[in-house]
Amino acid sequence: MADREEVRQRIIDATTELLRDKGRAGVTTRTVSAAAGVQAPTIYRLFTDMNGLLEAVAADGFERYLARKDSRPFSDDPVADWRRGWDTHVEFGLENPEQYLLMFGQTGSNIGREQALSRLRMIVERVAVAGRLAVGAETAMGMVHAACVGLTLNLIRTPPEERDLSLSGRLRDALLAAVTTDAPAGPPDVAQRAVGFKAVLGDAKELYTPGERALLEELLDRAANHAPDR
Repeated sequence: MADREEVRQRIIDATTELLRDKGRAGVTTRTVSAAAGVQAPTIYRLFTDMNGLLEAVAADGFERYLARKDSRPFSDDPVADWRRGWDTHVEFGLENPEQYLLMFGQTGSNIGREQALSRLRMIVERVAVAGRLAVGAETAMGMVHAACVGLTLNLIRTPPEERDLSLSGRLRDALLAAVTTDAPAGPPDVAQRAVGFKAVLGDAKELYTPGERALLEELLDRAANHAPDR
């Protein structure tokens, strides 16, 4: 007899395939039961209800999404890595549209979203340490994440024959140009120093009290978002 985790994964895989082939309307207790070769009570025992099953499918999607990202090692150019990360995100969304809508919609796994954002934060911090971030890390993350998710959702909702896939590259390059700079030729300016310092602040947690750290982060954010006179 198959163990609990094996059956659970089989149901998730069957639901994912149904979503891909038939869309959300094609996922019902009856169709999932038939595709996974289980009885309906098994679904409710393992997932409580269909919403629980869809949350599990979203979480499984985040696992596959992050595994794809992790399979592509970082290079010596953190901005190029960021560019590739954008392309991987859009690619995954277009290959798995219904699952992507679950992942980044209301059903999506909060844990999965946090893991995805943690990886994005790691990339942004590498850019900051290299002296190539033009705005604060949180600002850069917010701008690029919102744009990338919004673009992917827009492409998913556009009929394939009407999609302009060049939009992805153009928006990506425009956003990265707005939040990054070329490799510094000389000493970094105040904003670059502030961004870089905040990126490594977590390595010295014992130096500051929570109150001092909060104040320091506020001051660094202000400096990071300051545009000097040119």
